[in-house]
Amino acid sequence: MNIEHLKENGTDIAVISSDEKLIVDTQTALDLAMTVKYETGAANIVINKSAVCEEFFILSSGMAGEILQKFINYHVRIAIYGDYTQYTSKPLKDFIYESNNGNDFFFVPTKEAAIQKLTETQ
Repeated sequence: MNIEHLKENGTDIAVISSDEKLIVDTQTALDLAMTVKYETGAANIVINKSAVCEEFFILSSGMAGEILQKFINYHVRIAIYGDYTQYTSKPLKDFIYESNNGNDFFFVPTKEAAIQKLTETQ
């Protein structure tokens, strides 16, 4: 795992890159968030969708809800970038739409869009 610390428009952002899955359950998500906060001081995380297990995107598993609730409790905002076009689930599409219209969680196509979302919604 590599953590790049950016400061964009006064917002501290940690950009995470990894060749392995970093978020596979609630505990690994929380561990990632706390590691990032400890090492960079940033509460805003950008991560590639490939570092998140597929179960996260199956809403009936409950994993997305549990993880996002933990992030809210610990004041962590996250933008996950990647290709979401292969998903056909209406509940997931609705979840992504609602998240992208909020202030804490974003699902966007590119790393640049993820950074922009976290800086403009501070």
